[in-house]
Amino acid sequence: MSVLNSAQQKAVAELLRVSPVADELGRRFAAAGHELHLVGGSVRDALLGTLGDDLDFCTDAHPEQTLTVVNGWADAIWETGREFGTIGIQKNGLRIEITTFRAEAYDGVTRNPVVSYGTSLLDDLSRRDFTINAMAVSVPGHEFTDPFGGLRDLAARVIRTPAAPQISFGDDPLRMLRAARFAAKLRFTVDPAVVTAMSDMAADLDRITAERIRDEFTKLMSSADPITGLRLLVDTGLADRFLPEISGLKLEIDEHAQHKDVYEHTLIVVSNAMRLEGDEGPDFVLRMASLMHDIGKPATKAVGRDGRVSFHHHEVVGARLTKQRMKALKYPKDVTGEVVGLVALHLRFYGYGRGEWTDSAVRRYVTDAGPLLSRLHKLTRSDVTTRNRRKAAQLAADYDALEVRIDRIAAEEDLAKVRPDLDGNAIMELLGVPPGPIVGQAWRFLKELRLDHGPLDRDEAEAELFKWARDQGHIS
Repeated sequence: MSVLNSAQQKAVAELLRVSPVADELGRRFAAAGHELHLVGGSVRDALLGTLGDDLDFCTDAHPEQTLTVVNGWADAIWETGREFGTIGIQKNGLRIEITTFRAEAYDGVTRNPVVSYGTSLLDDLSRRDFTINAMAVSVPGHEFTDPFGGLRDLAARVIRTPAAPQISFGDDPLRMLRAARFAAKLRFTVDPAVVTAMSDMAADLDRITAERIRDEFTKLMSSADPITGLRLLVDTGLADRFLPEISGLKLEIDEHAQHKDVYEHTLIVVSNAMRLEGDEGPDFVLRMASLMHDIGKPATKAVGRDGRVSFHHHEVVGARLTKQRMKALKYPKDVTGEVVGLVALHLRFYGYGRGEWTDSAVRRYVTDAGPLLSRLHKLTRSDVTTRNRRKAAQLAADYDALEVRIDRIAAEEDLAKVRPDLDGNAIMELLGVPPGPIVGQAWRFLKELRLDHGPLDRDEAEAELFKWARDQGHIS
């Protein structure tokens, strides 16, 4: 344990920014006879110069003692993590979590942690996942504790475990997925011994709940470099435990470019989509759709007499497989629906050709995409990975032309809200029918008419409704 030296000076500016709060909190704990340390990811991020407004502390105080210290001082307090030894507070815009020293045990079956309180900082640090997350700085004293060489590994940009990786992953197999996530987030290299353990112990991930896997994978996909994390998951066999469709793409040759397989094409599509995200930040739905868009190819692969490979209707099969996989990972229905919708629609543009679509077809494209249209634009453009520059330029020009047509028609009609020219009340009044199936059938007929022909005036819409009703035998 030593005072921060010149090698850690880049952290000082970050720590000073939060010191007025952190040091005051530390003094309150010291006055009550307790230790308090900034710990884990907060120290790592401070050393990297990226400390945010969420701070993690550890202490020898138990939760009820922590509450006594912060009551009357914190702007807000929440106890949702109390059973895990964590008390959350807010102070001057900072979100702070204070967790009692832990000495975790595991049940040996599910590998889910059973939290028990520890008695020392060193014990607490020894149970953490990686050395770069096993550093601490005391407050208010600012003493730096790094028993496992986390600072050295941070400088070397490498991910190692405090103990042997087999022990660390044996305690909690989810840490294998976290290694890939941190590699993706920080653009660090994973230590070869850690990679070997990930490969050897991949099957242990089966003991982890779908929700915990989902949360880690979502963070990986939303990170700065998800491609690095995805490659690590596939290469170690971890992906086979919860997302085997991605590894399966390695065997399928992309019909658009015989020099690479669909797996490599998919990773390029994810990268392309990331470049189109804009200032809004990571778009998990777009990235996940890019990752899953071709997973229907293995089941639809066919080789013609001329030796050409085809994957007819792979978007339909892919959408179904995507829904099954995301349901298994317990993703929310709305997120799953958006990803599935994009996978199902990602090939639609290729029927556009050189502008042969009618205005009706353009309306249907926009209507079917609905609120996903902006993402569909990005996914479709990202899916062009051919090295044939002329072909790539032509496809880009064709899509430019489609977007121009969409904008033109949208200026003339409210494409975002394509609805029948008569609503349900008007249908019931005109046909003299009560609420029921006939009204729904008429509404759908009028919507199809609207998509085919654009807006109708009131007289035209009524005439079409009456003609439909007579043809269906609903009126004489």
